[in-house]
Amino acid sequence: MSEPILFGVRHLSPAGSWHLLELLNQVQPEIVLVEGPSDLTNQLVHICAKETKPPIAIMAYSETVPIRTILYPFAVYSPEYQAIKWAHERGRECRLIDLPSSVFLAIEQQRALREQYELEQEAADIVENKADEADRADKVDKAGKVGKAGSVNQRIGPTEAGDSGEAATKKDASASRSPAQHIAEVTGEDSQETFWERHFEHNMSSGAYMAGAAAYGSELRAVSGKEPYDEAENMLREAYMKYQIEKAIKEGFAPEKIVVVTGAYHVDGLREITPLTEAELAELPSIPSQSTLMPYSYYRLSTRSGYGAGNKAPAYYELLWDSLQMGDPGHTAYAYMAKIADAQRKAGHMASAASVIEAVRLSQSLASMKGFSIPSLRDLRDSAVTCIGHGHFSEIALAAADTEIGTKLGNLPEGVSRTSIQADFYRLLKQLKLEKYKTTVAQTLELDLRENMRVKSEEAAFLDLSRSFFLHRLQMLGISYAAKQRTDQAKATWAEHWNMCWTVEAEIQLVESALRGETVELAAAIALKERIDESQTIDGAAAIIEDACLCGMPESVELAVAALQRLAVDAVSVKEIAHTVHSLSAVIRYGSIRRLDYSPLVPIVQQLFLRACLIMPDHCSCDNKAAGAVIEAMTMLNEASINHEFTDGERWIALLLELSERDDINTKVSGFAAAILLERGLISNEQLATEVERRLSKGIPADLGAAWFEGLALKNKYALIARISLWEKLSEYLDTLDNEAFKRALVFLRRSFVSFTAKERSDIAENLAEVWGLHAEQVSDILNRATSEEEQEMLSELDDFDFDDI
Repeated sequence: MSEPILFGVRHLSPAGSWHLLELLNQVQPEIVLVEGPSDLTNQLVHICAKETKPPIAIMAYSETVPIRTILYPFAVYSPEYQAIKWAHERGRECRLIDLPSSVFLAIEQQRALREQYELEQEAADIVENKADEADRADKVDKAGKVGKAGSVNQRIGPTEAGDSGEAATKKDASASRSPAQHIAEVTGEDSQETFWERHFEHNMSSGAYMAGAAAYGSELRAVSGKEPYDEAENMLREAYMKYQIEKAIKEGFAPEKIVVVTGAYHVDGLREITPLTEAELAELPSIPSQSTLMPYSYYRLSTRSGYGAGNKAPAYYELLWDSLQMGDPGHTAYAYMAKIADAQRKAGHMASAASVIEAVRLSQSLASMKGFSIPSLRDLRDSAVTCIGHGHFSEIALAAADTEIGTKLGNLPEGVSRTSIQADFYRLLKQLKLEKYKTTVAQTLELDLRENMRVKSEEAAFLDLSRSFFLHRLQMLGISYAAKQRTDQAKATWAEHWNMCWTVEAEIQLVESALRGETVELAAAIALKERIDESQTIDGAAAIIEDACLCGMPESVELAVAALQRLAVDAVSVKEIAHTVHSLSAVIRYGSIRRLDYSPLVPIVQQLFLRACLIMPDHCSCDNKAAGAVIEAMTMLNEASINHEFTDGERWIALLLELSERDDINTKVSGFAAAILLERGLISNEQLATEVERRLSKGIPADLGAAWFEGLALKNKYALIARISLWEKLSEYLDTLDNEAFKRALVFLRRSFVSFTAKERSDIAENLAEVWGLHAEQVSDILNRATSEEEQEMLSELDDFDFDDI
């Protein structure tokens, strides 16, 4: 009795595609069955569209959270892709025959639950073992004996089974490498990749690939460790695929006119297993799912090489595919070296034609030493390093990455099966003229949010502003297409710089956002609403207001403002209020440039600012641990006072004067209040000298005086350096201290000067030299030189002092 033809492949194999096409042309099957989720067969028409350019992938994803996804990528040289295209071009039927994606997702869900359960069990075992150890130790101690504590049991979990002849093994103490790697080592190759390339990718003998791949898969099945869960999944998949094959036969397709394209590992399984029954099909687990077609990248294929649905050098394998199309796999060596040389020249490095010729010859010699006529990728890279990189891989690293991995990104025609949010994303990408930034090569996008007066239409005038709204909305959704850079222009609210780089992960994140809304704007609004509902603090609500402003979403701003007003009724700390004022201040400053009405925020800021001024004194009576938070709050409130005239500036200055003069609060905070007043020009030299003399006097504990100076030095370093009277007072103060008090003061003074630059320390040295009557360079050398071992030991003794509870 005739049987269907089972063609075992590796998923991304140029030779597999070449031999498969040879078989298809010879057999002329009536139907082609391809390993892949059977419910995604409707996507094949889009894969075959004229405008579709691999690499691409079908993605299935669950309709409920947590969202789970599965990907089925195709390169131009994927055997499955070529089989699908062959059938489409000839009007033959083509189906995917693996488990439906809804079943795969359910299996993934169950696997995750099982792994979580195993982790919890391991944690429980550890706790139990620790308890047993403690109990045994207690008994030993009571008996007056010495013993060793028992060890914690460690479990090594199973690995996932790979596909395409790359089934993973169960890892334990005796199995440190996979069967595939073992086969490579037995044949004298450095890796399984090199073994496969030499024996399969370069072999153009008719029928050799089909027979060799089947034998390879059979050997792997025989020697692979049988991890129960993965083995059960493989058997289930094979039984389902066998069911689909039998179904095609029952529909009237002659067995000899059926070609099945599957991973080489499954060939024996499909021959031997019994197909699933209708009753068993009804019992399969399933969760609701959807699918979409998406562009893929060679970079992502390379990073997934260990999984089995990728390879380490996708761009190189395309070169090999092109050479096979020419009927000469040996031509790959010339194409590889030419691309290496071209990349080197574009980067400004020397790469002569002679070095390329020598590299090709060397690679051929290296292959012949192994008994082969065609160089492998390993031979080509070694030769390129020697002849073009002058013996250093670092010289050709970038060229090798471009030649072996590449930056190729797939493309899909408009109107293909996409989620609504994907369609909206690509529409906006075109409308905002951002299509050129959809590449896997990072680029910088500079935006000027101000109105462009040189154009006629309003859309063009505010193009960069619309781009900013769009990119901020993507950030809100966690889509890693663009990342905002920090700019040097701290107050230039009209300027934004973005790092733009497209990845497959960004497409996946975009699809996952479909559960929030049908468009980017709607999904971002729902994401903001979720944050608003979860917000528990006024500074958290203020941060949401700021994000909503950046996204250009006034309705979300209103919702967040309402939430902030509700939360502001409760008692809050001055730090929380300051952070809130800081965020709202930013929104008000952005308001005009982002065309938002910020007027409702003004009374809120006024109320919060007044509230902060009223409760600030109570927070200043704190220890040194809390002083940092108070100083941070003072900085933010002072910035708001400077930026906005509608804040109560007079009250704020009066508060700073009060804090700078008080002796019953944390002296570091008091010193910082004086620093703010000094920065704003509200303390004269005479007043500063008087305050220094009062704070740094013999009657003041050393740590309190030094802490005040530490607070004063947090701002206006050059203003302090320019006041010679300050250094005179500081010198006089230190002279009055005994040895113990000096050590206590030194702890705080070291903190004060740690942020001074070498130039600033040199300026201080000039002041001290003048005070002490010494040469400035001599004092500068002493201050800036490295501490000796003896001095370092003396300084380390200061660590014994703990003033945090003072």
